[in-house]
Amino acid sequence: MRTVLKRSRWRPLCLLLFWLSLGVALLIGQPVSAINPPNANEEIRGVWLTTNDTDTLIDRPRLQSALEQLARLNFNTVYPVVWNAGYALYPSVTAERAGIQSFVRRGLQDYDILAEVTAIAHRQGMLSIPWFEFGFMAPATSELALNHPDWLTQQRDGRKTSVSDAGEVAWLNPFHPEVQQFMTNLVIELLARYDVDGIQFDDHFSLPSEFGYDPYTIALYQAETGQPAPSNYHDPSWVRWRANKITAYVQQLHSLVKARKPRAIFSVSPNPYRYAYLGHLQDWLTWVRRGLVDELIVQVYRDNLQAFREQLRQPEVQETRRQIPTGIGILTGLRNAPVSMDFIQEKIRTARAYGLGMSFFFYESLWEDSPEPAETRQSGFLALFPERSARSRPTVRPVAQTAMPETTVPSPPPAAPAVPAMPVPSGRTTHYRSGHQGTLSRVAP
Repeated sequence: MRTVLKRSRWRPLCLLLFWLSLGVALLIGQPVSAINPPNANEEIRGVWLTTNDTDTLIDRPRLQSALEQLARLNFNTVYPVVWNAGYALYPSVTAERAGIQSFVRRGLQDYDILAEVTAIAHRQGMLSIPWFEFGFMAPATSELALNHPDWLTQQRDGRKTSVSDAGEVAWLNPFHPEVQQFMTNLVIELLARYDVDGIQFDDHFSLPSEFGYDPYTIALYQAETGQPAPSNYHDPSWVRWRANKITAYVQQLHSLVKARKPRAIFSVSPNPYRYAYLGHLQDWLTWVRRGLVDELIVQVYRDNLQAFREQLRQPEVQETRRQIPTGIGILTGLRNAPVSMDFIQEKIRTARAYGLGMSFFFYESLWEDSPEPAETRQSGFLALFPERSARSRPTVRPVAQTAMPETTVPSPPPAAPAVPAMPVPSGRTTHYRSGHQGTLSRVAP
C-alpha cells in the first residue's frame, strides 16, 4: 500500500515534468528524449559509389583499398550506381535488346565492376545494394530517348524535356506498359545475375508533376475517369491519379523482386515527402505504409543545421523509422562545394538524436577530395563510428493488399500551366564526365 501511495503522489509531478521537457525540446528545436537513437548493431552507415567515383570503381587495387577502408571505419552498406544517363553500368541484355547500348563497361583489369564491388563488400561484412540512379530520367540526347520517342512523356505545351542538374533531360512515361516492362527487366536480370543484397531507387523513380500530358496518358486518364486531364498540373485529383499509378507499378515491381529474391532489400532514397509528392508524384509514405519499402534514406542536403533538423522531425520520417530501417542522405561535399568535417559530424549526431541512420553522398568527397586532410576526415568518421554496425537482410513482411488511406499533404497554390512546378531553390550538381557516364544529380529542395 505504501508503494502505491508513493507512486500516486509522484504521478502528477512526473506528468508535469514530462510536458515541461516536451515544451522545452520543441522550443529549442531538439529531439525529445523519447526518440531512441538507432541500435549500434542496426544503424545504416552507407555511401553512394557514383560515376564520379569511376577512377576507383574501374581499378581493382584501388577499389579493394577503398572498400577495405570503409570497413575499417565501420561503414556497413555501399550503393554502387548501375543505371545512369540512360545506360546500364553492368552487362545488360535488356539494354542491348532495346537498342540503346552496344558496349559493356568493365574494369581496367577486365572485371565485372558490380560483381567485384559486391564480392569485396561481402568479404568486408558490408551490404551491396545497386542503385538505379536515373530511374525514369534520361538525357535528351541519349540513345534511350532518341531510339524510343514513344516511351517519353511530355508537358501540356508539348515540350518533352526539362532542365535539371543533369542538363536537359527527357522523362520515360512511368504509366506506359512498355516502359514498366523495360525497367522491370533491368531490375530482374540484375537480381538474377548478381549476389546483391537488394536494389535502390531514388528521387528520379518518379515524374515531375508538369509531365503526363502525352497522348497515351491523357487517353488512359479519360478512359478511367470520364474527364479530360486538368490543365493545371497541380490539380489534386490529377496529382493523386498519377501518383497512384506510380504506386501501383512500385507494388508490382516489389512483388516481382520478392518472388526472385525474397530477402532482397527494396530501398528507396527520395526527397522530403512534400516535395516528392507534389513536385514528383512520388508518394513514398504510402509505399512505406503498404509494406513496399524495406529501407528508406531521405535526401536532406541542407547547408544549415536548423533546416536539416526541421526535415528530420517531420512526422512522416518519424513514422517511417518506427517501421523500417531509415536514414538520412548527408552531403559530404561536391567538387565545387566542399563540406567541412565538423558540419558532417554535426549532421551525424543530429540524425542519431532523431533515431536515424545515414548514407553519404558520395565516396570521393568523404576524404579523397575534401577540404581537410584524408587522415583528419577518416579520424572524424571513426570517432563517430567506433564500433561495427552489422546489418541483416529483412525478414519477409506481408504486403498490404487493401486500399490505404490517402496521405494528407498540403494543398499547393493554384498554378497556371506555364509556371514551373516546385522549383528547387538550392540544388547542387557535380562535374560532368565525358562518354556514357553522364552526370550526377542528387538534389533536395
